[in-house]
Amino acid sequence: MDPVANVFVASRVRTVGLNPARLGGQMWGFGPRGALASLCYAGANMVPVNAGPEAVHAFAERARKQGRRCSSIVGPADAVSQLWERLEPYWGRARAIRWSQPVMATSQKSSVPADPLVRRVRPEEFESLLPACVAMFTEEVGVSPNLGDGGALYRTRVAELIRIGRSYARIDNGRVVFKAEVGAVTPLACQIQGVWVDPALRGQGHAVAGMAAVVEAALSCFAPVVSLYVNDFNHSARAVYRKVGFREIDRFMSVLF
Repeated sequence: MDPVANVFVASRVRTVGLNPARLGGQMWGFGPRGALASLCYAGANMVPVNAGPEAVHAFAERARKQGRRCSSIVGPADAVSQLWERLEPYWGRARAIRWSQPVMATSQKSSVPADPLVRRVRPEEFESLLPACVAMFTEEVGVSPNLGDGGALYRTRVAELIRIGRSYARIDNGRVVFKAEVGAVTPLACQIQGVWVDPALRGQGHAVAGMAAVVEAALSCFAPVVSLYVNDFNHSARAVYRKVGFREIDRFMSVLF
């Protein structure tokens, strides 16, 4: 299975195992008798893994009978588009569909200078970082992470990434200039998420220098390949990532509810 495309699911399983209570969802399997060819993580997100047409059909049938429990379907574009084609008549219209999200990766330190002020966020800086995280999530997803449970789960995730040393930022006198997290990690690949620059400071090179710093740290601390995915219409972000050294290697698709 592709270590970059499937880094999220692989990271979850490596971290907490397959117990649904700890995994935060179910793991569905598909394959010929006595073998396992495909998986589908069915939790807050629905994520197909190595799923061809037969596996997609089986996963869609189970999801249809169970009813929608996820806030998104995300993963390789072919599998997600087929899943959504089968589920839309039963689940209804999505809030938003990101039809094409380039998956980008690099295995080398960037040739552009890294921002020396980008570093791991310290636990005592949680309250400074949180508003930037909420702003990034709202800007990217289109809804606030504070809806529903008042943001409790989101706060827990932000704090956890800080605690385990996977949250990076440049913070100047309490002001977050740039931030990003390494959201998923396996021995083969890791995935950067939550890239954000203070809107008042955009266009000044903070994203390029900040990402160069995060890539360097991720290659040194976590995995030999650093990846991310981005909306195809976000031309400025794609330009930043290309300048840092990322190359497009695949396509994701996301269906948001």
